[in-house]
Formats: sequence, C-alpha cells, structure tokens
Amino acid sequence: MGIVFADPVYAGEQPSNTEGANTEQTGGNDRNGIYAAARIQYSGSVADNGSTGNVTFADANWAPPPCWYAPYLGAKDFKKKMSAELEEAANGPGMAGHAGSAIGQTKAHYEDEFSWDDNPGYKDYNVAKDGEGMFWAGVENPNEPDALKRNSCTDLPFWVDNGEPPPPRYEQAITPEILAALAYQHMQLPDTKVTLAPAEGTKVNLPTWAWLDRADFHEVQATAAINVPGFTIQATATAKPVSLKLEPGTPDAETYPTSGECVINADGSIGEPYAKGKADQTPPCGIKYLRSSGDGTFDLQATITWEIAWTGTGGVGGDLPDGTFGNAQAITVQEIQAVNR
Repeated sequence: MGIVFADPVYAGEQPSNTEGANTEQTGGNDRNGIYAAARIQYSGSVADNGSTGNVTFADANWAPPPCWYAPYLGAKDFKKKMSAELEEAANGPGMAGHAGSAIGQTKAHYEDEFSWDDNPGYKDYNVAKDGEGMFWAGVENPNEPDALKRNSCTDLPFWVDNGEPPPPRYEQAITPEILAALAYQHMQLPDTKVTLAPAEGTKVNLPTWAWLDRADFHEVQATAAINVPGFTIQATATAKPVSLKLEPGTPDAETYPTSGECVINADGSIGEPYAKGKADQTPPCGIKYLRSSGDGTFDLQATITWEIAWTGTGGVGGDLPDGTFGNAQAITVQEIQAVNR
C-alpha cells in the first residue's frame, strides 16, 4: 500500500538539512506549523554543516544506511500535519481510481482503525495517547547518492510507545549500530602531515626518512545521538591509527619497508626521526628515489589506516570497516652533482 504526498513525510535529518554538526532539534514550530522532533546530533571529530567526513572506507562494499525510521511527531502534531497532507492530496488532480482509494484507505488507517497485514489502525491519529509515544517515519540519508536507495524507507508512519522498541518488522528502525555508521560517515580524521628528512627535497639514491610523532598521531571519536521524549540513544565511533603507507609517486623508487607499510610503534609513533649520524643507515620508514624529478616534483602519497570500533546505548558495540585518509606531499628529487677535480 502506498501514497504520494505533496511533501514527503520525513523525520530528523533531511536532504535539505544544512544546519550541520552539533545541532539539536527537539520539537516546535516552523513556517508550516510543526517540524520533526528527532534530529540526529553529531559531536566530536565530525565534518562541518552535516557533510560527509574525509574517511575512505577500506571495504568498498560497506556503506552507511541509505535511510532509516526514526521518531517523528507526537500524536496531536502528527494529526495536524498528516490530515492536512491527506486533504491536499485528495483535492489534487488525478486522484480518482486507485490513487483516490489509497488516500481514502490511509485516512481510514489513521482515523478509523483500518488495518492490514501487520499494520494496526489508529483511532483519531492516536490523539488519546499524545505524550505517551510518537509516530515514527522514514528518513533519507542526505549523503546517499543513489536516489532509489535513499527513498527506500517507504512504510507509512507508525506509532511507538515511549520506552518500547519499534516493531521487529521495521529492520531499518534507528539503532545504536545505525548511529555508529552515521557517525563514521561524518567523521573527520586529522590532516596529518608526515615529517620527512631531508625536508624540502632529497637526492637520487639518498634514503629519505619518514615519521609521525605520537602527539600528531592520535585516536579520534565521533558521536551521533537522538534525544527525544521517551527515546534516547547514542553511539560513538572511535578511530585508532594503526599504520602508514607510503606511495612514492613514481615507479622509480624503493620504499622502507619494501611493502611501503610502516607499522605503529609501541609508543604510538610511526617510523623513526632522522638524527645526525644516520645518513648511512636504512630508515625503518622511508623512501629512496632512483631518478630525479627534473623540473617538477613527485607526489608522495602518505595514507594512514585507521581501525574503527563503536560503542552505543545498552552496552552494545563492535567493529566497523577500517578507514583510510591520505595526504599528498610534493617531493623534489635532485641528481647528486659530481665534483670534477
């Protein structure tokens, strides 16, 4: 059963939401009279303005949920909005036949307890239970590029009593795990620049040392939460740096170690700082260029891999796919000039 309204019924984070991270919406009035009571609040190391963060998911098949169901409105506010939209839809063009019948059945569903399958009906929009629960509705993930996936939470709004979970058949109802995935999607990893020696440029066949100090290389957290009367959940995604991968920007180079994967040290740093007297040593983390960059530079790509774990309301938690984030650094490589005597 389905129906098309003049304006979609959404809850919480909408594609038009530009209020960004660290915002809270807990019910009230907008120019249409009412708005959704449950907006996801983001905090911690998250991107500005509700946009996606800078993490690349290591698992190409993993993706945050494209949509979900979340608390929307109390009974009185829901009646005001839904009855107005049903009235507008019924008076629109082309509402005869099947479309008109669907509108009539939806109105009977919320007003006169019309039920089907696992969808119990309501008496007068459940107004007698106002304050004892909320209607839940579908939410689009505004950062999901696939419109079909983004619009796949199409069930009509349904009632959930305060303190009770939504019916099991709504597998996409918001949970701490979904919030963890959304926190991960919005996570902003630090823009860490690898320290190099020599710093500005290097010579052909001269090992270049690379390292990250512990102070510049630390774990970060991002939290997503919903807090409305009778329903409060949250989840925190924690990113822990575990390795650094060096890609020289040219095949004419060697990396240390050979894999280019520099692991994290026991003290939380990566690599080893260069010091006087180490010029003839092999760096534990670094690069040796085998040819000059000429009049240009090579783009050294330094990519950090982060392990992602999450915890949420009720003591739940688990792992999310590793994340990566890289920076490109321009490297000038010069020939060693021979001295003729």
